[in-house]
Amino acid sequence: MVPLLEGVRIIEVGAVVLGPYAGQILADLGAEVIKVEALEGDIARNAHPAGPGGGALFLNNNRNKRMLAIDLKQPAGKAALAKLIGTADVLFHNMRVDAAERIGLGFDAVAAINPAIIHCAAIGFGQRGPYRDRPAFDDIIQAASGLAGLEAATGADPRFVPTVLADKVAALHAVYGILAALVARANGRTGPIKVEVPMFEALAAFLLNEHLAGATFAADGAPGYPRILSPNRRPFRTADGWIAVLPYTDRQWRAFLIEVGREDIIEEPWFADPRQRPAHIDTLYAIVAESLPARSTADWLVRLAERDVPCSQVPDLPGLLEDPHLAATGFFRHRIHPDVGGFYEMQPPVRYGAAPERDLGFAPQIGGDGDAIRAELAARRG
Repeated sequence: MVPLLEGVRIIEVGAVVLGPYAGQILADLGAEVIKVEALEGDIARNAHPAGPGGGALFLNNNRNKRMLAIDLKQPAGKAALAKLIGTADVLFHNMRVDAAERIGLGFDAVAAINPAIIHCAAIGFGQRGPYRDRPAFDDIIQAASGLAGLEAATGADPRFVPTVLADKVAALHAVYGILAALVARANGRTGPIKVEVPMFEALAAFLLNEHLAGATFAADGAPGYPRILSPNRRPFRTADGWIAVLPYTDRQWRAFLIEVGREDIIEEPWFADPRQRPAHIDTLYAIVAESLPARSTADWLVRLAERDVPCSQVPDLPGLLEDPHLAATGFFRHRIHPDVGGFYEMQPPVRYGAAPERDLGFAPQIGGDGDAIRAELAARRG
């Protein structure tokens, strides 16, 4: 943890991945993040696999936070949260808009309590469109955004990316939205600041960054980035496994073709023209696929590295846990949690040079900091 946001208090009313992941990033940056849970706790606490102190999903998204359990359906719970909001710099939630309004977490209600608040709502769909009231989960947003349908463009059936991508992309948008609002506040902006982070628009923007393509220039232009949509863009078989190879520049393609004895392609008129070569990408990928089974993965990694052609092994999840680079950088760390016992966690991937680092905190039990937080609020009133 680096204390770059030290002194910033963030109230997170978040659950599962989107809200908690964003809150954890901000906590890792040194903000005081107080997670407000229902009395039964975030449902991710019990997501399989789970130990005595909580599920793996919860532990991986809620470190460094303080925990307060409140029944927000009761007047006393709402009053307690209102007192806490009055002390905060940021209120962040990932609830549906109508649900947030019902318990007093809408923008107007929160701004009335704290006129200097930054109010960030991560929601399913932007509130200016006809989808605004729809429920949203990661699979729904992967479908609605066009991400699931991309597989159809390669000739396969639509399918979901096997990770909660929509949640995590929206979480990252929420983080930069909150950070931008904090900068605006530091630069003298007064009054409440409203930040709306719709999952649908966030993932659509993420997807269309390269896939808007021809539609960038004309309303009837063809979207879709050809190289990315090629059915032949995939990991390739070697003699004993799989490898990813991506010659990208002219020099890299030349180096690869020389390595596999296909100098004849270099002489093709289209090869030297960067405007024509993309139209022949399937020809090039076919050569890659035909060439790689002749040698082992390890052999290819050495030979291609010598020619500075981008390549990588293709580990499965257990293999990733044993990656030598991640081991060397200290990416995984084993610690002893007071409730869970021994567990592994990932370190924040962003480094800040000479900024001092502190040990990461643990994800506490339900309401684990409740007494301390209530005492602090009572002292402030005094």
